[in-house]
Amino acid sequence: MSKEHYVSEAPFDPQSIERMTAGQEQYYMASRRRLIWWKLKRHKLAVWCGAILFMMYGTTLISEWIAPYYYQTRHTGHIYSPPQQLHLFHEGEFIGPFVYGNDTRLNMETLGREYVPNPEKVEKLRFFCSGDSYKFWGMVRSDFHFVCPAEGSTMFLLGTDRLGRDLFSRITYGARISLLIGLGGIIVSLFLGLLFGGLAGYYGGWVDSVVQRLTEIIRSFPELPLWMALSAILPVTWSPLLIFFGITVILALLDWTGLARSVRSKLLALREEDYCTAARLMGARPGRIIKRHLLPGFASHIIASATLSIPGMILGETALSFLGLGLRPPITSWGVLLNEAQNINVVALYPWLILPVVPVVIIILAFNFFGDGLRDAADPYK
Repeated sequence: MSKEHYVSEAPFDPQSIERMTAGQEQYYMASRRRLIWWKLKRHKLAVWCGAILFMMYGTTLISEWIAPYYYQTRHTGHIYSPPQQLHLFHEGEFIGPFVYGNDTRLNMETLGREYVPNPEKVEKLRFFCSGDSYKFWGMVRSDFHFVCPAEGSTMFLLGTDRLGRDLFSRITYGARISLLIGLGGIIVSLFLGLLFGGLAGYYGGWVDSVVQRLTEIIRSFPELPLWMALSAILPVTWSPLLIFFGITVILALLDWTGLARSVRSKLLALREEDYCTAARLMGARPGRIIKRHLLPGFASHIIASATLSIPGMILGETALSFLGLGLRPPITSWGVLLNEAQNINVVALYPWLILPVVPVVIIILAFNFFGDGLRDAADPYK
C-alpha cells in the first residue's frame, strides 16, 4: 500500500539553513578551550561546585571585612557561649536582622555558665561599620567590617570557644590558611610532577629508571606517618609564616608522584608522533618540544588531576593541625580549630565547637565534583 508523499506548506526560509551551517562551523572551528567550556557548562553539578569554590576562595581575600570580630579577640564574659540565632521579625513586626541578647547565670549544680536569650534585648546588627581593629593582610591598619553587633552587645552566630573567641570569625580567618595551603601546595606539586614526569617520559632510559625508582620509594611510605615525621622536624621556634610555608612544602613534596607518572605515560606515547619528530628534526630543543608541543596535548588532563589533588592537601593540613603537628596558635586554620574539639566531653557539652568540620566537608565535596566534571569535559570530542 503506497504512502502519500507529504510536502510541507510552510514557506521556505533560507536563513534557517545558514543558521544551521553557521552553528556547525562554530562547533568544528572552535578551540579546544571553548569546547571544554561548552561541555563543562552542561555538567550542572560541576558548575555549581565551581561557583562555590570561587566564592569560598573569594572570601579569603577579604576575611577581615567578613568576620565581625578579630580572630584573637576574647570576650571573657561569654566563654562557651552558644550560637545566637539571627532574627528578622520581633513580635510580628519586621525590624531587620537582629539577635536577642543573652542573660548569664551560674548553674550551682554543674558550676557552669548558662546563657538564656532575653526577648526584651533586641540587638540590631550594624552594617558597613567600625569594629575590632586589625591589619588587613598583616599590612594596613583598619577597623572596617561588613557587619557588626549593636553597640555594647554581642553577636556570636556560631558561638564562642573556651577563651570566649567568636567561632565564626575564627573559621573565616582559618579559611584563608587552609585554602591557600592547598592552592600553594598544588602549585609546587604541579611543578615537580611536570619536571620529573617530563624528563622521564621524554628521555626514557636511565633517566626514566631513576625517576621511577624515586617515585616508588616515596609512595612506599605510609602517607600520614611520613607527614607526621616531617612535620615534627619543623622547629617550634619558627614563626607562624615559616610554619605555613613548611607545611605547604611538605604536602607538595609527597604529592607529586602520581602526577609525574601520569605525565610520563602521556609523553612516552606522544614523543613518537609525527609532529614531535618534525620539531626534533627542525632543531627544536627538548625543553621547547615538551613545553610547546607535548604538554598542551594533555593540559586539560593535568588541570583536572591538579584539581582533584587539592582536597588531599587540605585534608593533610587539617589532619596535621588536628594532631598538633601542623600549624600552631596564634595562627589559625580549620585544623587548628578542630584541635580544640578533641575532647569528647567538651564536644558533648559544647557541640558547636565541631562546626569547623562543615566547611572542610563542603570544600572537599566541591573540589571532587568540580574535578569530576572537569575531567569529563577534558575530552570534548567524546
